[in-house]
Amino acid sequence: MFAAKDELFTRPSGGYNIARSVRLRSSASAYFNRTPASASNRRTFTWSGWCKRSNPNTTNVLFSAYVDANNFFSVRLRENADNGRLEVLNYSTGYDMRIESTQVFRDPSAWYHFIIAVDTTQATSTNRVKLYLNGSQITALSTTTYPSQNFDTDVNNTNAHYIGSEGAGSYLDGYLTEINFVDGQALTPSSFGETDSITGVWKPKAYSGTYGTNGFYLNFSDNSNNTAATIGKDYSGNGNNWTPNNISVTAGVTYDSMQDVPTLTSATAANYAVLNPLDKNTSSITISDGNLKYATSGTNFGVRGSISVSSGKWYWETTITAVGTGSLLLGIANATWDLTYVGSTSGSYGYFSANGNKGNNTSFSAYGATFTTNDVIGIALDMDSGTLTFYKNNTSQGTAFTGLSGSFFPAFSGQTSDSAAVNFGQRPFSYTPPTGFVALNKYNLPASTITNGAAYMAATLYTGTGASLTVANTVGSTSFQPDWVWAKSRSAATDHALYDSVRGVQKQIESNTTTAETTETTGLTAFGSTGFTVGALAQMNTSAATYVAWQWKAGTTSSSNTNGSITSTVSAGATQGFSVVTYTGTGVTATVGHGLGVAPSMIIVKNRAAAESWRVGHSFMNGGSSPWSYYMNLNGAGAQVLESAIWNNTAPTSTVFTISNDSAVSGNGQSHVAYCFSAVAGYSAFGSYIGNGTQGAGPFVFLGFRPRYVLVKNASVGGRDWHDYDSSRSPFNYSGSNILKPNIADAELTGRNDVQIDMLSNGFRLIGNDAGINESGATFIYMCFAENPFKNSLAR
Repeated sequence: MFAAKDELFTRPSGGYNIARSVRLRSSASAYFNRTPASASNRRTFTWSGWCKRSNPNTTNVLFSAYVDANNFFSVRLRENADNGRLEVLNYSTGYDMRIESTQVFRDPSAWYHFIIAVDTTQATSTNRVKLYLNGSQITALSTTTYPSQNFDTDVNNTNAHYIGSEGAGSYLDGYLTEINFVDGQALTPSSFGETDSITGVWKPKAYSGTYGTNGFYLNFSDNSNNTAATIGKDYSGNGNNWTPNNISVTAGVTYDSMQDVPTLTSATAANYAVLNPLDKNTSSITISDGNLKYATSGTNFGVRGSISVSSGKWYWETTITAVGTGSLLLGIANATWDLTYVGSTSGSYGYFSANGNKGNNTSFSAYGATFTTNDVIGIALDMDSGTLTFYKNNTSQGTAFTGLSGSFFPAFSGQTSDSAAVNFGQRPFSYTPPTGFVALNKYNLPASTITNGAAYMAATLYTGTGASLTVANTVGSTSFQPDWVWAKSRSAATDHALYDSVRGVQKQIESNTTTAETTETTGLTAFGSTGFTVGALAQMNTSAATYVAWQWKAGTTSSSNTNGSITSTVSAGATQGFSVVTYTGTGVTATVGHGLGVAPSMIIVKNRAAAESWRVGHSFMNGGSSPWSYYMNLNGAGAQVLESAIWNNTAPTSTVFTISNDSAVSGNGQSHVAYCFSAVAGYSAFGSYIGNGTQGAGPFVFLGFRPRYVLVKNASVGGRDWHDYDSSRSPFNYSGSNILKPNIADAELTGRNDVQIDMLSNGFRLIGNDAGINESGATFIYMCFAENPFKNSLAR
């Protein structure tokens, strides 16, 4: 999905860089501690830090001030029933204060910026503790016990303070960097970060204010020793150094001074790939140590890395730490791999420890030497030439596989009692990579042609007025003139309303009905440079009703296209892979020009002149096998249907798509509209996944970006509605959902854990087990659009 770094790539605007982070391993009981020499301001202070979390199964403490088990202050990521909520508390035999987010934080692939600002002198209780994430205040709170006015916390007293621990317990497993603690001030995010003017992404900046008596600044940049004067050094000028405990700066698998950071500093300092604990097949494989170590307690268990690549030259290493029964297997796998044995099943290529064989899809052959505990296996994946080579202790075992194409993840598996430590380059490699091969991090990924998805796709919320209303799609400072607007009432059961610039204003069709196009004089009345205007049509603008409008930009203007046997009118945006196409059917097989320059991955067609169903074609129907022999109806809940009369069993080309004699796509003499989409790396994705039916632990779907919009449909089982999600209606991950369904008129569905997904920095994960999104064994298709490419995205 990603190629190697373009040499002409320029880093996003702004020059502030972070060189290092520290990895805290809960398995080593790692933490920092300091006891202030004197008490200072216990009522007003700010803690700001960047965290890349790892272990999602236990409570992880970021910062604490600890007297004893009955008296302490703590900032922590809660688990168990809390599912990763951020919690701030002061406890003295009871909760003096306890603020907990509704939002959950369980993205292991990118960085979070947390700020805790406390000022108990404030007269208004809700101003006494404020939580911030990535530049925005967290206002959705599940617990709100605010401290009494002028309450003295345990912070800045002469008791022990901890980073990564709570009284030498509840250890953080993950990475920390850029920690600023300001004594005596309750600050806002603007003191520590800013929004990038190009990408729209929150990024760190240097704090330039004063720190106060017990204030400190830790960036963990000096790894010459693991002492308070080096890796625990305070760079605020106060000399408030922190003592490291169980943190190693000795080369090897326990080395904890990492170049995994939340900035794109260089080819060696960036956000790195890790093992993805959301993308493993069972609880019998344990991921730990900053998601760089895995251990198995059963057979057939595998895990993928967090980054997929489709071109470029990539190198990583795996150090074997234990070999149990059977064989430990290393290699690569695609998105369809079943997460069992690497190299033993379809979509994976592996190297076997027990016999040195190589394997792919049950085909095995002799290859190299066996390997065991303490051996270092280097993996060199050359997606430019399509080869995979393994190295044992820096000795090449020869080219294992050739002819590779597609997108691959690093992949790892083992059997009972196997374990290994992985290094994608965030710590020093044991051996020099082959010439031209680079570490697997975000800096080395290509710059997406679209750095900010808000320039081409928006999910805009608005409240109806019952009178003419202009709706802007501006996100930050970014907006666009839409060519397709799809609006739906969230608060009422009304039909969906779809308009586009090629058919023209006032021309409405409805995704949940077969109704032909109608003219609604009070519907969408204008497309504007930053959105659209709607009249008083109740379906789109009832007073006090709430709405969402999904908007896409195509080519802004339309033109005649003669590439097909039928002349079409097309507004095409090749950069963003979207076109609006109108044409007149002939009742027989024909081709229609789409204007994208590459083959569409998804096509949605509606007969404008007749009461016909919507036809959907998708390149991953039937699991990607002869997909254009199938179709589904957007206005229905049915499964995919094998039918040659829709697309004539013919895949689209870079210039045309084919229609057969079905009146829904080729009514003789009747006008039709087609919405055509092609995948754009870092901005849009169209694919499939197989459900597992597991509540709380569904499949992870890698997209290569942080999604703004997700549309999902069960393709293999009938009676399952379409489901769509967006990050405007659900701006954070939590144990509930806001769902609209394109095929029905119902108001927004809320509060259902069984339809929940988590939107993540590099894709999405199915949390719920509803049959519409995660039926066991069923194949699902999806259409997704980005907020930001993974290269630039933060965790949410």
